This record gives sequence, C-alpha cells and structure tokens, in this order.
Amino acid sequence: MAELAGQPLVLAGEGWGDYGLVDSGHGRKLERYGPWRFIRPEAQALWSPRQNDWRAHGEFVPGADEDGGGRWLFGPALADGALPHSVPRDGWPLQWGNEVRFTANCTPFRHLGFFPDMAPVWAWMGEMLGQTSDASTLNLFGYTGVGTLALSHYGPVTHVDASKKSVAQARANAALSGLEARPVRWIIDDATKFTAREVRRGKRYDGIILDPPKFGRGPEGEVWRLEEHLPALVADCRRLLDADSRFLFLTVYAVRMSSLALAGLLAELFADLPGTIEYGDLAIREDAGREDAGAADGARRLLPTAIFARWRRS
Repeated sequence: MAELAGQPLVLAGEGWGDYGLVDSGHGRKLERYGPWRFIRPEAQALWSPRQNDWRAHGEFVPGADEDGGGRWLFGPALADGALPHSVPRDGWPLQWGNEVRFTANCTPFRHLGFFPDMAPVWAWMGEMLGQTSDASTLNLFGYTGVGTLALSHYGPVTHVDASKKSVAQARANAALSGLEARPVRWIIDDATKFTAREVRRGKRYDGIILDPPKFGRGPEGEVWRLEEHLPALVADCRRLLDADSRFLFLTVYAVRMSSLALAGLLAELFADLPGTIEYGDLAIREDAGREDAGAADGARRLLPTAIFARWRRS
C-alpha cells in the first residue's frame, strides 16, 4: 500500500546558465532567458524587490480580467527604460542539461515557451528511471516537449497535447536538440480521450507526467475543467501503471487548491500499489544574493509557482 508522506515538500529549482529568477516583488518577477531579461506578473511575490532598478528587454502587461490576456511591451515602451538590443520575435535557443535544446519566445499567454520551475521535476524523473534505456513513459499536456526530450534519454516517450502548434514546436525542439531520431510518439489529441483509449488497449507505462490546465479545449472542442475532470483522468493514469512502474508526477498551476487535495486523490487511487506519495510546492530560488559574501540558500528567497503530488515506487 502506498504510504502518504507526513509533511509537504518544496522542490526548489535553481537558475542555470540559460535561465534565472533575478529578483521578485510587488506582484512581479524579473527573469533572465539567455541574453534577454523580462518582467512578468507574479501574484505570489508579496514582498518588496531586493533590487531598486529593474531594467528589461520586455514586460508582459496583463489584461483587466482574471482569465488571462494582456500584451508584451518591448524596448522604448518600457517605463523603466529598456536594455539595448531588440528581442527576436521568432525566438532564440536555450539549453537545459547536456542534451535538451529548445526555442524560447514571448507567447501571448505571458510565458516564454517552457516552464523553468519544472527543471527539478525533469531531474527527479531521471533519478527514478536510473540507468535504464528502455523505460516507456507518457507525457500528458506535453506542451513544447522539454520534459519529453528529457525523458527520451531513458527510452520511448508518448507525448500528448491537444494543440497542433505546441506539438509542432515540440518536434522542432527535438530537431534543434539533434534528438529527432529518439523514439517519441507525437500525438495531437485530447488527453482524457487518449488515456482512456490506452486503458482499453491494455497499455502500460513505467512513468507518467501530467500538467493539466485549469481550463482548456481539445482539438475537437472538448472542454476540460480541472476540478471536474482531473479525478477520472488520474484514475485512468493509475490503470496504465503497475507495481513495476516507477512514478507518476502531477502538477497544477493557477488554481485555488491545496497540494493536500492532490495527495488525497493519489492516496485513494494508488492504495493498491507499493511506494510513497509525496506532495508540496514547486518553487524557483532567486539569483538575488547569490554573489553576496556568505549568502546561503536560505538567504535567497523562494518564489512558489505550482503545487504537485507524486507517486514513486520506492
């Protein structure tokens, strides 16, 4: 029987050469993406910034409603003055780890084509898969495929997303990484329908990662509402795993929900499997203070970004 951990965890992502959280505060964050700096809204940055002068190449200004929307401002349009050079509108290459390369760009949805707080998740999945080269994994809501490319090091991956544009970008990122020959199935489909079909086919996976949105639509107009549809989807994911599988990792962004709720769902559905269920927050640690003399990790703030729950075999 899977054991539920008694205390929540914090998976804290650190900046790397091509990404860093420079500073945060007053409901915004300043990040570096390769040579470019951007300001984006961040409601959970309730504190004051540590730096007085935020200079950036671009800033996302949100719309008036709570459902998203907004626009990017670049260059001279920034109120605090832009750094020199203009942001490439068709994107620019970044890298994570030794293999994975991908294109970052300023999307209409305020993010930049990948989620940097997922970096410790990608590393954890690699730890769970170990030295294997034939693990079969499933990436639901796979977006632009950075996680898929990380998983492809360990064996065949099935990448599922309802957006043709996202899957096309994922395939382009595979080519950019020189990994287009890896055994990846690129599937444009509704995640719930695809997973249900895999259950009927008797499929099995060694690991599953899913990052469902709060609300979405499938390629044929299927409606996804997180609170309504998540339990059935996770139940089908459980049916695709067995006692020899390695993990399931579930992340949720931008909802009024506790990681305890996600853990409770997994505790019910994974009660018949051995292993451990853990839960908590994803976060990014600020670069600010990194160069300060004697500054320890504890002196550098953590910006929470998402909640998660995960099952692991051991």
